Amino acid sequence: MQPSSAEVARTLAAGRLPGTAQVAYRPGPHQVRHAVDPSGRVLLLVSVVSDLAAALRPTDDSRSTALVLDVRDLPPAAGAPPLGRVWISGWPEPLAGIEARQAALDFAEVVPTGDLLDIGRGCTLYRFEPAEIRLERAGTVRDVEPAEYAAAEPDPLHPLERDLLADLADHHGPEIAAFLRRQLGDLVPPAGVAEPPPRVLRLDRYGMVVALGGRGTRCRARLAFPRPLAGQADLAELLHPVLCRRRQQSPERPVASSPDQGRADR
Repeated sequence: MQPSSAEVARTLAAGRLPGTAQVAYRPGPHQVRHAVDPSGRVLLLVSVVSDLAAALRPTDDSRSTALVLDVRDLPPAAGAPPLGRVWISGWPEPLAGIEARQAALDFAEVVPTGDLLDIGRGCTLYRFEPAEIRLERAGTVRDVEPAEYAAAEPDPLHPLERDLLADLADHHGPEIAAFLRRQLGDLVPPAGVAEPPPRVLRLDRYGMVVALGGRGTRCRARLAFPRPLAGQADLAELLHPVLCRRRQQSPERPVASSPDQGRADR
């Protein structure tokens, strides 16, 4: 099991990755601070003296100007495959009053910043309903239905992924490598073979991507968790028998299903 295109789009757009905005028929792109509210609507926090604020001012009788938010994934470790890139287009509207206050709370849930206290003076909060979502993965661009995007949830492990991978590598490397050898079987060379041990490259709520082999034989495989995870506590519970195998007598519970071998990464 893997994240759907809608889930990946929501994860990328959530606001924890840097994004740029291109306003239709205006110079750009512009660096932008953004977040997504629980309904999937995009929030933009814009300084009133910025080039982006000037670009968003209507020049005719139209209510607003079309904008495309562009967000690329930043892989959490060397050699990790990126999730992809998402483009979300719509017509941002400035918020004021109660709407602005509620949107500021939604923004702060994802990106807490003191500039939210300056809304209405030095900053303006814009919001737009996604009209078109495009997702690029592995060189292929596909459309994501706005209704599917709105119904999807961002991956709960994505904000913690870099720290989780570092913790597994730095503090539990031998246990994780031994577990991966047991799970992947013949795909992994025996421990005595002079090749790097298997390592986890990516984590999401559905499973993990693992790097196998060395120079000339390098490939990736995916291990699926037995159930989707709700967050870090679920992951800790699932991996506890693996990480604490030496200290307990109880049998290790299966953590992953049969892997699908990934493409060569040479």
